[in-house]
Amino acid sequence: MERIKDFLIINFGLILVALGIYFFKVPNHFAIGGVSGIAIIITNYFPSLSIGPLLYIINGILILLGFIFLGFKFTSKSIYSSIALSSMVWALETLLPIQGSLTSEPMLDLLFAVFLPGIGSAIVFSRRTSTGGTDILAKILNKYMRINIGKTLLISDLSITIIAGMTFGIRIGLFSILGLFIKGFMIDMVIESIYLNKQVVIVSDEVEHIKEFIIKTINRSATIHKAYGAYTGEEKEVITAILTRKQAAILKDFVKNIDPLAFVSIMNTSEIVGRGFRNVDL
Repeated sequence: MERIKDFLIINFGLILVALGIYFFKVPNHFAIGGVSGIAIIITNYFPSLSIGPLLYIINGILILLGFIFLGFKFTSKSIYSSIALSSMVWALETLLPIQGSLTSEPMLDLLFAVFLPGIGSAIVFSRRTSTGGTDILAKILNKYMRINIGKTLLISDLSITIIAGMTFGIRIGLFSILGLFIKGFMIDMVIESIYLNKQVVIVSDEVEHIKEFIIKTINRSATIHKAYGAYTGEEKEVITAILTRKQAAILKDFVKNIDPLAFVSIMNTSEIVGRGFRNVDL
């Protein structure tokens, strides 16, 4: 069941990426990095080529390099996403041919060219895979030249947008660079939102009741430690629990009812790994 869920979520993310590429990047020549950016530039010099087949070819070359330099284990995670994304773009080209911008508003097109692939990529990343492409190249350089993956991706994407500016003009180049930086923030923001949890810290005289509620009703665990009040010097037990947003709201209401004088602090946290959350090896 979990594999089916992953499959459906990954495909939903890929559909968003494909829609952003075909309907908003390609008509406006927004080469915002990645394999799609390379394909958009190539089609300018070879108009008879279409984006879908080009994505197959470029991704195929990168996957082959991945097999050679990184091995099957890493590259296999990117094979399905690369092939599926290329197929989706090709299907859109075949079924819904378009001649130009959907909105005739470059800034509006840029927003959708960034938001759709950004959200889609973040959804795919959240299922512990990637859309392939330049990620494979970044991994190769990291493995053999010890170059930081983030820096490699930034340099490669910037290079693609600069070439786009030289190919399509400074206006398109500037739009592409702007889109590149917005995309980076978008992906980080969406991934953080997907993994967002709440750290709840409670100081109360009803520790036993609260602990029992967390364990038996919410089905979570908690950490309990003793602390001293700086002003009163009074010793009390403090409960710390990591919960989902819904669980945190349920616990807050329970504490409010059982001990109106309790001190409750709730903070956002998005990097929780370990038992009950994401695997430690991520």
